[in-house]
Amino acid sequence: MLQAIFNAILGIVQGVSEFLPISSSGHLLVAEKLLALVGYDADPARSLPLFVMLHMGTLVAVAVIFWQDWVDMLLHPIKNRTLLLLFVASMSALAAKILLGDHVDALFTGWFLGVSFLITALFLVFVERLSKKAATKKAPDMSCALTMGTFQAVALLPGVSRSGSTLLGGVMSGLNRQTAAKFSFMMSAPAILGSFLSEGKDALEAGGLGSLFTLPILVGVVFAAVSGYLSIRYMLKLIQRISFYHFAAYMVIVGIAVIIMQLTGFAGFPPMAFPGAGPAPVG
Repeated sequence: MLQAIFNAILGIVQGVSEFLPISSSGHLLVAEKLLALVGYDADPARSLPLFVMLHMGTLVAVAVIFWQDWVDMLLHPIKNRTLLLLFVASMSALAAKILLGDHVDALFTGWFLGVSFLITALFLVFVERLSKKAATKKAPDMSCALTMGTFQAVALLPGVSRSGSTLLGGVMSGLNRQTAAKFSFMMSAPAILGSFLSEGKDALEAGGLGSLFTLPILVGVVFAAVSGYLSIRYMLKLIQRISFYHFAAYMVIVGIAVIIMQLTGFAGFPPMAFPGAGPAPVG
């Protein structure tokens, strides 16, 4: 029962932070550390299948909200260029994952988390400033897909928001916030599916199919799907009016807090140890 409650909390964190520009990977890492203080088992063997399935919950949210777009793309793949653009946008992240996967994975347990939150804050400041200019494009084109895909590759770093970075790529390409946000959310589908296939393979090898479909994990999936659905609705409705400075300020606060926790070793946060420097002393 307690594990189901923990998974529900992590599901909400995943669903909200996947589509708000605040980094789901970073917030899940922070949430795990904090929940461990009250009894959560943060063992990677338990976390891997959970996180794999939480991503599927947010994929369900994207599929439900944009179901008409997906159907139109599949029925008219030539006439509707969105499918091609999504493919192009996904290639940069895929290439980065293949070439730098081991290095990126190492950062999930290293010093980079707090710094990544601050990078996200900087990205969001640029989103706010650039989006004040008049949009020059009504719909994504090939250059938009390439730019947003490149920024999505940057978001492989834990703590760098995928939605925040791709939004920046969109407004840099001349899209308004609304159009950039919709394409960004649709870009999340192949990204999440790719992550599921990659990490799901590891989870299956570690614990078998049954490890992915336990009742506590399914509770987390439901909460991730519902909170993800609500987050997308919120962003699409209010994105033209909300200030990204508020999100940036939040990310600065979280980033500084995480860096402090890393420096002090609070709650088992990984120490601030720059590559090649060895672990920093604690205490």
